[in-house]
Amino acid sequence: MSLIQVEDLSVRYGARTALSRVSLRVESSEIVTIVGPNGSGKTSLLRAIIGAIKPLQGRVVQASSLKIGYVPQKLHIDETLPITVSRFLKLPGGVTAADIDYALTQAGVPELEKAQLSQLSGGQFQRVLLARALIGKPDLLLLDEATQGLDQRGSASFYQQIETVRQATGCAVLMVSHELHVVMSASDRVICLNGHVCCEGTPAVVASAP
Repeated sequence: MSLIQVEDLSVRYGARTALSRVSLRVESSEIVTIVGPNGSGKTSLLRAIIGAIKPLQGRVVQASSLKIGYVPQKLHIDETLPITVSRFLKLPGGVTAADIDYALTQAGVPELEKAQLSQLSGGQFQRVLLARALIGKPDLLLLDEATQGLDQRGSASFYQQIETVRQATGCAVLMVSHELHVVMSASDRVICLNGHVCCEGTPAVVASAP
């Protein structure tokens, strides 16, 4: 069975239809990237998958006991808040020192454990958010434009780390991105979304589609 199977999903906000009869699947250990213009429903799709919004029709079927890690597009932290990376990763509780060490190592930033969140660069902060998503050792990692605001080098480095995580943990990845040059080198499959699925396939197939 697929880790996630989206079947005939439609999402509407008032009179505006964000998604219309979208179907897709994510298999074990694969990296699937969703591309599309602003307003195409990419974030709505991820929010429907994690259950944050209720679809108008259709359903999301998850594999039994599926664990999902989620890296949001943005997370605003008060810069005056004196909180270390370690303390942030312990919220809301039940996280051990070994869990934190594991997650930061997988995210490629073990040296940041005692750093203040307010002193991190944009790229470092995104790695910490990645570590937070990895603490639960997910089967599926969801990334909602996780490199927004990073320069090209920072984005490329982040996506290389995602591949490293996939190889080390075997988790599957479903990510939203605008960065086609990175997507084409980092994905097993690409889904082009614009309110509906325009095309789907390997990066080479999607790159050549009208």
